[in-house]
Amino acid sequence: MRLPESALKLSYHLLQIFLSLLAGLGQWLLKTGPGFALQANAGTPASSTFAWRQRVQVYKVLRRILLPATAILILLILWQIAYSRPGANLPTPLQVWQDTWDPLIKDPFFDYGGNAKGLFWQIWASLRRVFLGFALAGLVGVVGGMIIGVNRWLYEALDPIFQVLRTVPPLAWLPISLAAFRDANPSAIFVIFITALWPILINTIAGVQRIPQDYRNVARILRLSGWKYFFKIVFPATVPYIFTGLRIGVGLSWLAIVAAEMLIGGVGIGFFIWDAWNSSRVSEIILALVYVGLVGLLLDRITAWIGSLVVSEDH
Repeated sequence: MRLPESALKLSYHLLQIFLSLLAGLGQWLLKTGPGFALQANAGTPASSTFAWRQRVQVYKVLRRILLPATAILILLILWQIAYSRPGANLPTPLQVWQDTWDPLIKDPFFDYGGNAKGLFWQIWASLRRVFLGFALAGLVGVVGGMIIGVNRWLYEALDPIFQVLRTVPPLAWLPISLAAFRDANPSAIFVIFITALWPILINTIAGVQRIPQDYRNVARILRLSGWKYFFKIVFPATVPYIFTGLRIGVGLSWLAIVAAEMLIGGVGIGFFIWDAWNSSRVSEIILALVYVGLVGLLLDRITAWIGSLVVSEDH
């Protein structure tokens, strides 16, 4: 199979960029590698050692940027080569760029009324639903998990129900929510709520039940009241488990809203993808998937960052 000349030229130029990046990274490695470290530590003044440490830190940052960038570059090259033949089922990266540049990439804030909105407004509509459903799930999951976790009888009564309900796929709740609320928007929020609830609730219960016995003994010795025991012992010891559940829950929420919006319609990134498919706009689907992945990564990183601020290093 003979590839088009344009694809070969593009691949050649991308490969040149890739090799230049590797060459620059290799030169930096030679300057800041172990051999350079030994020379820096063998009788050099403190200022030189400090400068060397700064270069090492910069090198680590560059490595974390360049390595993923080169991996993405290689993926784009392979994608461009694989689908440059005539009659290919999927567009090439260059074709996606050309098809979606105006107006989706050029102006993500456009609003022509109705569902004809830029990707910013599509994602923002989805995020609002996720925030509402996830906030309700976090409140119910954390408070309910702590109450159930400290009460053995309540846990044994409800745990079988939780184990059954948590295995129900998120979209299976959509018909029930539509029948109950008679409106698409609250139905989508309920799907987010029920999807994010279970990891938050179950992780919170597990955190409460795994409080060290020494903590309980100290609470008995000090004769802490119920509220003091909750705020001084239960909540601090459970925080790491809570944020584990929150991090899982926010990822599941973003997955569920995209699927739910494909069915409920309206403004949202899920319905945008489905509408693009019905109109055979494959390039727009690919661009939307990139946005969905980036937003999901951002939500996960924000939740993890907040957790790192709240959870002590001991945990």
